Amino acid sequence: MESPQQSCVQPDASLEIMKAGSVLRKAKSRIWGGHRHYKLQDDCKTIAYKSSWAMNSFSTFSVGDVEAVREGHESEVFLSVADEYPPERCFTLVFRGRRGNLDLVAESAEEAQAWIRGMQTLIENLQNMGESEKLDQWISDLFLKADRNKDGRISFKEVRRLLKLMNMDMNEDHASSLFRTADKSQTGFLGSEEFVHFYKMLTQRKEVVELFHEYSSDGQTLSHCDLEEFLREEQLEGDRSQEHALELIQRYEPSDTAKTNHTMSIDGFLMYLTSADGSIFNSEDQRLYQDMTQPLNHYFISSSHNTYLLEDQLKGRSSVEGYIQALKRGCRCLEIDCWDGSSGEPVVYHGHTFTSKILFKDVINTVAKYAFKTSEYPVILSIENRCSVEQQKVMAQLLKDILGDMLLRTTIDGKVPSVLPSPEELKGKILVKGKKIGGLESLDADNPVSGEVSDEDDSSELRRDSLTTESLPSDRKKSKRSLTKELSDLVIYCKNEHFNNFEHARIHGKPYDISSFSESKGRKIIKEAAADFVQHNARQITRVYPSGLRTDSSNFCPQDMWIVGCQMVALNFQTAGLEMDLNDGLFSQNNHCGYVLKPEILRNSEQQFNPERPQDRKDYCPLILTIQVISGQQLPKVNNKVGSIVDPFVRVEIYGVPPDQATQETSYIENNGLNPCWNETLEFVVHTPELALIRFVVEDYDMATKNDFIGQYTVPFSCIQSGYRHIHLLSKDGTSLLPSSLFVNINITEAS
Repeated sequence: MESPQQSCVQPDASLEIMKAGSVLRKAKSRIWGGHRHYKLQDDCKTIAYKSSWAMNSFSTFSVGDVEAVREGHESEVFLSVADEYPPERCFTLVFRGRRGNLDLVAESAEEAQAWIRGMQTLIENLQNMGESEKLDQWISDLFLKADRNKDGRISFKEVRRLLKLMNMDMNEDHASSLFRTADKSQTGFLGSEEFVHFYKMLTQRKEVVELFHEYSSDGQTLSHCDLEEFLREEQLEGDRSQEHALELIQRYEPSDTAKTNHTMSIDGFLMYLTSADGSIFNSEDQRLYQDMTQPLNHYFISSSHNTYLLEDQLKGRSSVEGYIQALKRGCRCLEIDCWDGSSGEPVVYHGHTFTSKILFKDVINTVAKYAFKTSEYPVILSIENRCSVEQQKVMAQLLKDILGDMLLRTTIDGKVPSVLPSPEELKGKILVKGKKIGGLESLDADNPVSGEVSDEDDSSELRRDSLTTESLPSDRKKSKRSLTKELSDLVIYCKNEHFNNFEHARIHGKPYDISSFSESKGRKIIKEAAADFVQHNARQITRVYPSGLRTDSSNFCPQDMWIVGCQMVALNFQTAGLEMDLNDGLFSQNNHCGYVLKPEILRNSEQQFNPERPQDRKDYCPLILTIQVISGQQLPKVNNKVGSIVDPFVRVEIYGVPPDQATQETSYIENNGLNPCWNETLEFVVHTPELALIRFVVEDYDMATKNDFIGQYTVPFSCIQSGYRHIHLLSKDGTSLLPSSLFVNINITEAS
């Protein structure tokens, strides 16, 4: 590990300007913008800042928390005050997770460019780091945190304080013994290299050492044959074990001599186990591995509800950032609620509430820019149209002018489809989902300039679900709404169609018809006719959205709808928690492209699959999932008080068809978040593996109050790798908690 004083990147003019510090204006609105002094610290990993009125009180944020830098007027705040600040002096720091952006204005264009280029350099350096380098950086950060007087060395008193910060309550005699062993210079202090030695002794993985010795022929290294045996016996890699063993030695063994001799040291073995190759998530399933040429209705599609909202459904802020964040997460179906605005400009907001309004054209400009940055597969704009005919024409023209060739304006082959096209055929295209006058069969006919369409769709059901019923027709008759031809013609493969019943849909439904249900209606249908719902979703697309009663932007469990084949299960992406963990888990496979091929049992309309009775399947084959929860590593603190140390336990949750829903947990370990060891085994029967998601949750046990969340990781059952694996934990926001992890042993067998 490089010493902390040497850990900064190579000298750079931009970084020197950042380290000298700049007075930057924090832009928040037209009437508010405070000046702050921002400065890059010598470690090149931390930005310190303070307000002009503050004395010596600095706040900080980590460069690693910044995901991207935007140049110019590329945020909602800057768009709203575009005439106040020249774009060449403006830039935006975009943070990971759900943290708000930081919009800054420099004194000059040159100063802005220095911060933009400098931040881009720092972010790129972090992204290019290997796992070993990231761990070295983490250790370096610990040393700098412990070295309170910044003299390049730490005392035993500082080490004791550091152990508390590291989430560990260690016996003082043992800690003192490790300190003296690491103090090679016998000065009573540890330098940076001595601290690395102390850290390695402190975090020695006894469970990994024992596993290593179990397969080592000489007790010192793993020969090629030893490692091959481990891969074959424990990791169940079969015939590829011999070739893969050589690859792993070349990839992870730090010693050139060992590489030449085709052997692996304990350090190389640990690096392999903590790498992507040793992850519980099969790396082969993280690439684009699925068939993308099947009809659109054969896929689960990552979908967002009220995408424009960043907060609650009643008074929350609307922002184009909601669309940017959703698209960055791989979302492929965005919702746009459109209403008449002033000066003939349509606006987007949650109607009949106090949520703020944004311009429709700003939303479409944002979609045009970010639609295909994460995934090249089609984006669907679910438009809730509450506009007058005049402003509908404006909407249609804006869609055509801004999206250009990206906007799908006719069927891909000019013919009326008997089945929907595939994601592959629709690559790079943006589709409009909404009401339509007639069907695709009349696309070339001389339709009137406008027509009436039924208002009896998802939005009317949403009103029946909501707290306010003032907009409901008093006579309960089906209402009608005017729809202009210009907007109607842009709806090609995604026509909103009111659902009557399954028989009616089977006889009269078109492949491009989409029915929308609230979660309560969806659950009612599942309870009454789950098997029929599966059949319906094998032919057509269904969208399910949160109840109107969820004014706090909470979510429902999406798995309840996925198990009957509902393709678009729309969630409030702005709200972290279990439901978004499941969504992120499902769509983390297949290169995060936002499309996941449904299992065969949900695609084949000939099969009568009933999720309530998986045992009735012809190919029914339940599996036994055995998870040995061995240990945890560097778990984060949940309380910043120095003396606060977590008492962690692990809960494993199975989400799938009703018979598969299960939860088990380990006991808790007192006062140890650094290297807790459980060595406890949990066992589950999984009846429908292809529909199951496994969620690992770590919490801090509290006898008196609710347990505190520490981290989680969710993985599709079908993507799990057997054997000894590490689970790299994520925060509540879904961001990495590196180097926090769990070490487990996974075994999957057929139930007898």
